[in-house]
Amino acid sequence: MAAPQPRLAADFRTDPHWWDAAPRPDVEPPDLPPRVDVAIVGSGITGLSAAMHLARGGRRVAVLERDRLGIGASSRNAGYVGRTFKHPFGKLLKKRGADFAVTVYRDMQAAFDAVVETVGTEQIECHFRICGRFIMATSPGQYERIAEELELRRKHLGEAYEMVPRGRQHQEVGSDAYHGGAIVPDLGCIHPGLYQLGLLDRARNAGAEMHPRTEVQAVARNGAGFIVTTNRGTLAAREVFVATNGYTGPATPWLQRRVVPFDAFMVATEALPEAVIDRVLPSGRTYIDDNHNVDFMRRSPDGNRILFGGRTGCGQTDPLVMAGVLQPRLDRLLPDLAGVALSRAWTGRCAGTFDLWPHLGTHEGVTYAMGYCFAGVPMGTYLGMKAARRILGVGDARTVFADRPFPTVPFYAGNPWFVPWVMRAWDWQDARAA
Repeated sequence: MAAPQPRLAADFRTDPHWWDAAPRPDVEPPDLPPRVDVAIVGSGITGLSAAMHLARGGRRVAVLERDRLGIGASSRNAGYVGRTFKHPFGKLLKKRGADFAVTVYRDMQAAFDAVVETVGTEQIECHFRICGRFIMATSPGQYERIAEELELRRKHLGEAYEMVPRGRQHQEVGSDAYHGGAIVPDLGCIHPGLYQLGLLDRARNAGAEMHPRTEVQAVARNGAGFIVTTNRGTLAAREVFVATNGYTGPATPWLQRRVVPFDAFMVATEALPEAVIDRVLPSGRTYIDDNHNVDFMRRSPDGNRILFGGRTGCGQTDPLVMAGVLQPRLDRLLPDLAGVALSRAWTGRCAGTFDLWPHLGTHEGVTYAMGYCFAGVPMGTYLGMKAARRILGVGDARTVFADRPFPTVPFYAGNPWFVPWVMRAWDWQDARAA
């Protein structure tokens, strides 16, 4: 059945809302250098975090991007900064014991802290703030499961939380669609477009060279180093770091077989009166439900729009079509927005992994970090920094996400044809649990 026609504002576009304040740089690429110390593939948060640290460590760095700089998911995501991990603490505790579970979640905290430190130390103006998160329960049973998980984290990790029963949920969200939820007070939000531009500026100022519209076509061993072939010529590199996540392609086939790309979708409302914003999202936190296939929402950094996302990995790629899918969902969850028009609808390509773990490692001499499973801002910042330390051979490069077995499945070559079916199965599980 075709999606309904969305209500669109006069200025509707399918560019990300974030690009209004952080337009993508459109510059001519410089000539490729004949040789660099490190070639970085990808100009998102991961690549630029690594580039900044590597250049400051004295390496000659070339960042190679097939399109405009930072045009991918790093400037398109929801801007949530948290400790998102697809393996709940309680399950890790049961399967692997307290020491392992605590180690994993301490590293998730370190990834969060890496964003806080980077924004502060680098003085990046990107609307970062600790706003807290409201995790919404879609059933009474889910409310109890959220409480059990967060209590385990409080006991073992010292993480604070507060349960909000259904009778008080209007203090947090203007909706009757939920069955209460939980406040995690120390999580944050960010303007991802401005954050990516800030990292780009700091990396460039450190001496990293930026090469937009330079698509990497092959990476081949050449003695102790590599020859990187692009659509604009070749360059020699002593080290190669691949930071392409959902955009990983045939230039690195071993990695392409191990990441599962999927499209995430978001919409932004037209500008709204302050009173409406205060009714629907009164606390100004980030909001997400606890389903497998989540809905998520937040205020825009300027405070006058609602940003909403969901129906991830549904197989559709057209943002306009998805606007017609997401708008009725938003109307149902936040009835005060019924009749409101959309000003933006956009998509970004993320990546998961078959084991639902992020991965940092080295394969045949090529370093990589990818597969963030909905935690791109903190994990990209953190693993980009760890990859730089790994290449430099200085500082603490250890992390629980490094050098883990990176699984694939037979006959998978990078075409994620099965993702819509997986999402349907998750929807079924969510409905059954509710």
